[in-house]
Amino acid sequence: MDLLATTSAVAVSSYALLSTIYKSAQALYAQPPANSSLQDNLGRSEAVLPSVDVIVPCFNEDPITLAQCLDSLASQDYTGKLQVYVVDDGSANRDLVAPVHKIYANDPRFSIILLANNVGKRKAQIAAIRSSSGDLVLNVDSDTILAADVVTKLVLKMHDPEVGAAMGQLVASNRSQTWLTRLIDMEYWLACNEERAAQARFGAVMCCCGPCAMYRRSALALLLDQYEAQFFRGKPSDFGEDRHLTILMLKAGFRTEYVPDAIAATVVPDSLGPYLRQQLRWARSTFRDTFLALRLLPGLDGYLTLDVIGQNLGPLLLALSSLAALAQLLIAGSVPWWTGLTIAAMTMVRCSVAALRARELRFLGFALHTPINIFLLLPLKAYALCTLSNSDWLSRKVANVPAEGEKQSVILHPNAGRHAASKRGMSGTIHKAGLSSPESSLTAAKSVCGCDRSTACK
Repeated sequence: MDLLATTSAVAVSSYALLSTIYKSAQALYAQPPANSSLQDNLGRSEAVLPSVDVIVPCFNEDPITLAQCLDSLASQDYTGKLQVYVVDDGSANRDLVAPVHKIYANDPRFSIILLANNVGKRKAQIAAIRSSSGDLVLNVDSDTILAADVVTKLVLKMHDPEVGAAMGQLVASNRSQTWLTRLIDMEYWLACNEERAAQARFGAVMCCCGPCAMYRRSALALLLDQYEAQFFRGKPSDFGEDRHLTILMLKAGFRTEYVPDAIAATVVPDSLGPYLRQQLRWARSTFRDTFLALRLLPGLDGYLTLDVIGQNLGPLLLALSSLAALAQLLIAGSVPWWTGLTIAAMTMVRCSVAALRARELRFLGFALHTPINIFLLLPLKAYALCTLSNSDWLSRKVANVPAEGEKQSVILHPNAGRHAASKRGMSGTIHKAGLSSPESSLTAAKSVCGCDRSTACK
């Protein structure tokens, strides 16, 4: 039984040492560079702003949620040319969302593409990308609301021709709904303002998150075929689009960046079941792209190697120490004090640093994430590693499939591509603690689908 105690103590001590080194370096590099404002001023000096195509793939989306998303796009303060492509990916609830489409049918900035069959998010994105011609492409999830200045701030970051992709900061639009949504909102803050911010110091954000990520079209043109034809063990990859496309950008030699003041609020799971299914998909996509990412490390800064080691070896050491401690408790009947105290101490240090950096005491409550990580997420990641070939989304409902031979239906406004001179006077401002709902589209969507935000329309 001494072997179990020794194994647990050595593993948790190694975990503590690795985490201390990794998190210290991460906290150091996550601080914004001193010349960031100069880069923004350089971008503002451009006489001609690049054109931007916004791609919004939708599948069985709640009409209210979709209306809020599209309203935030209509309310962007970007003065350059902006065109929005809403791609309905064979939704079964098309009759419910059709009135939302109708709201924007007369807006020359919006084009609605109706796919006859459900082809998946990746192919839905590609259909719109190949139907558009803007200098920059912004991918936005249909359950995401953008602050009014998001497009402008991302475009400023894309001023550097070496930048192939840039992402904004994600917050949970439904943060106050449950204890879990509050926890996920803090998890997003840490993922953006620690992990991505530190990676961005070296121009190598490893995953530009799907809810709000902008790409350079000239870079996409080089990578689109590779992106579309991703396979794993002979099967097409149906998720993990954002991570794979980011890795392809880095592989092609482009920089990938993070813009912390480009705020996007997205809906997050409000219960453990959907949350764990989401984490399972993400874990599989991360493992699938790990080997591709490893090949990039020799050409990147040494911190990125530490980042990969910290994110992969750290959880392995934590899992090993936890398993050995649990076995020690069940078999030998002795309490693994050293393991428990070390994990508790590391948790409180991390939460305290986060609370200090964010200037919010609520981050002390992120300590609850540790038992969830040990008892739920670590076993789930082990299961993901053993089931990498499974491409089931686990949460998507199957759309009604049209009769064989039915052609893809496309609705394009005759003035699509021309920039509207005036914009809707809608709010769209996202605050740090939440967001202000766009009342006009919300009221319109309620009137046409006869439901409120608390009622599922899927």
